[in-house]
Amino acid sequence: MRKTAASLSFRAGLDSGEKNVNVVRLEPRAAATGRAAWTVANALQAVFTVVWTAGCIVLALAVQAASGGRTHGPLRMAARLWAPGLLTGARAKLRVEGLDRVDFSKPHVFVANHQSIIDVCALFRALPVPIRFVIKQELASVPFIGWYARAMGMVFIQRGHAREAAERLHGVVSLVREGESLCAFPEGTRSSDGSVKPFKGGAFQVALQAGVPVVPIAIEGSGAVLPAAGFRVRPGTITLRIGDPIPTSGLCAGDRHALAQRAHAAVAAMHEAMQVAART
Repeated sequence: MRKTAASLSFRAGLDSGEKNVNVVRLEPRAAATGRAAWTVANALQAVFTVVWTAGCIVLALAVQAASGGRTHGPLRMAARLWAPGLLTGARAKLRVEGLDRVDFSKPHVFVANHQSIIDVCALFRALPVPIRFVIKQELASVPFIGWYARAMGMVFIQRGHAREAAERLHGVVSLVREGESLCAFPEGTRSSDGSVKPFKGGAFQVALQAGVPVVPIAIEGSGAVLPAAGFRVRPGTITLRIGDPIPTSGLCAGDRHALAQRAHAAVAAMHEAMQVAART
């Protein structure tokens, strides 16, 4: 046997006699080489992500300035340029189901479960209309991302400041009434174990006040492509399933939590069905 391979020999007693069993372990040098190659590839992906994002944002802001401040074009650039580039760089395939359930000529509030930061790419790419996200306040201070989000009219929410969050969400109601769509992750943060956490009510209040339907969306696979913690990208398939819109006509502000529970049940049911299908 080659010296570079580690082997282990032991004797197993059987009724019919004794047998020698050899177990050969993977060569340590090959395993170390594989880990090093993966680390280098992941570092290159991180650099590509930063450079691609910064370049796309600079271009989008230039287009906005040249178009007199309009946001439609720069928002669609996120769907047609930025998101496809990052998904390709991550070697992630995107599968979208249920687009025919939604009348995209009208505004909606889209709500989705949240496994990974790449969920934003998946939603931008999947939905055929400009969308604005409800995002955490910390991103406002991140170069390029914060600049783009502010310029596009994204809604920044400070976690733990319910009154301020409600005021900011109230400010976007008129925008939705005018025909713009909003997208939120009502769990409030990324799920580390992939399960769908309880939904907070803020985005549902916007839907109620604007009088627009809520569209539940289930995302599966994004946490395996890019986990919630760290930057460890792996190839995979992200599935995005769009559910039936939930109407808000006839509902009042006091129905916010019931509406959130209904949307949560829809997302959780679709998500569970997707997990079952993936195991079979």
